[in-house]
Amino acid sequence: MRTLVAASIGNAIEWYDWTIYATFSVYFATQIFPKENASLALLSTLATYALAFFFRPLGGYLLGRFADLRGRRTAMLMTIAMMAAGSVVIGLLPTYALVGWLAPILLLLARIAQGLSLGGEVSNASAYLAEIAPPAHRGRYSAFFYISTGAAVLLASLLGALLTAVLSADDLAAWGWRIPFLVGGVLGVVGLWLRRAMPETELYEENKTKAKSVRNPLLATLREHPKAVGQLIGFTLLSTLCYYTFFSSITPFAINYRGAEGNDVFVALSIATALFVLLQYPMGVLSDRFGRKPQLLVWSAATAVLIVPLSTLIGPGLGNLLVVFCVGLGFYTMMTSIAPAIMSELFPTELRGLGIGAWYNLTVALFGGTAPLVVSALGEAGMADVFFWYVAVGAVVAFLVILTLPETRGKVLD
Repeated sequence: MRTLVAASIGNAIEWYDWTIYATFSVYFATQIFPKENASLALLSTLATYALAFFFRPLGGYLLGRFADLRGRRTAMLMTIAMMAAGSVVIGLLPTYALVGWLAPILLLLARIAQGLSLGGEVSNASAYLAEIAPPAHRGRYSAFFYISTGAAVLLASLLGALLTAVLSADDLAAWGWRIPFLVGGVLGVVGLWLRRAMPETELYEENKTKAKSVRNPLLATLREHPKAVGQLIGFTLLSTLCYYTFFSSITPFAINYRGAEGNDVFVALSIATALFVLLQYPMGVLSDRFGRKPQLLVWSAATAVLIVPLSTLIGPGLGNLLVVFCVGLGFYTMMTSIAPAIMSELFPTELRGLGIGAWYNLTVALFGGTAPLVVSALGEAGMADVFFWYVAVGAVVAFLVILTLPETRGKVLD
């Protein structure tokens, strides 16, 4: 249990830091960028947020290959240290008024470090959880990955609610926004302490010599495992669209285009996030009993059929919003609970870290990193509802890709 918590806490801290950046950006934008144009300052802050997404594939490649060569544990210590350091740097940033353009440059460097870190953390923690799990229990071990993610997002939301309740807008803009970033740094130190005693996986130890003999490993994934690469991209496409639809895009869509009350949206999302966390382990157990493939097919088919009808319920009133978030995130747990297992079962040990890291993060950058921009562009064109058809098409693509997957329940990892 200690090892599972240590493996998962890095992912929790990664997503906590990414969530608080998005949540508090409205308060610190004019502290880091020129305050004469508040809109431009916020836009620049969000652009920095988006830019970090595109360093995730590079981090997945570099840190994934590092994990294949030097070990999962060592790579996971590195990723959590990078994320915590980035969070502390942001929490202690000097303002634009003090140092001018050095402030946004430091912010950009901190976000690049966090982008690289997150790219490596997802692949390495996924590989680690899958490799330490008994074959018959890999689904339930994998569930801890998104238990940590959901808990981190919920913690960030609750901290945001607390700070906005006890501090004025002026205090938040002046200094309050620094608190959650410094908390992230403290959590990072706790994570480092927990991970220091993690054992290395037996599969890595058995295959590290083989990993060193691989030449051009990224090309090797395409040359030797092209089907696995295509399958990973196919279901990750829908997974990342689901994540950013329910955890990010629906909130501004409901408030800006459907007239929903902000408090109702956040309450509904918080309740659904708690449900999301609670369902992870049971769904992991179900996959160990009945298989991964049926579960993924139900998730993708349900998303394809239900996402557009669910979008029609978005609007004023807590009840409808609860249905939207709980149904959407409830089905999504069928995928997230077993994501590390599914991804790890696609690649052999000597290419597992890099294979997941490069192709998963590239897909997330292309479809997750652009999701807010797609929503905004469609909204400005008066076609905001079209975004949900976009997700439905992604679900159809994922369903067809999942049909090609072999059943891997109980499989001994290559």
